[in-house]
Amino acid sequence: MTTALRRRGFTLVELMVACVIVVLLAATAVPSMRGDALRAARSDGVQALTRLQAAQERYRTAHGLYAVDLGTLGGVALVSEQGRYALHVENTGPESYTATALARGAQARDTACLALTLEVHQGFARPGPNPQCWNR
Repeated sequence: MTTALRRRGFTLVELMVACVIVVLLAATAVPSMRGDALRAARSDGVQALTRLQAAQERYRTAHGLYAVDLGTLGGVALVSEQGRYALHVENTGPESYTATALARGAQARDTACLALTLEVHQGFARPGPNPQCWNR
């Protein structure tokens, strides 16, 4: 009668193989997901620079030149909305400036685009350091 009984369940080897497969899948998926999250978070810096550019253009319309200090723009913070980037403006001429959003905190692990830049000359903007950093 013992030959008619079948054992049910998994062997220890089968369980170990399944665990190894799960660990391998997780080891490849987690870094990819972190990279995607960092790339997606760049939009915080892009939005901050876009708001800064709009404020600079309003200031230029009212005063004839771009603002040297972010404090004179009114409503433009020194940090992006989600706090992932610190903003800085440097005047490079009478009608030009370079705005920089420097990654901070966890976003600083995004070494491919650690700093987003926006060079503006007479109202024309050139995003940097490369176009991939500005893709959303």
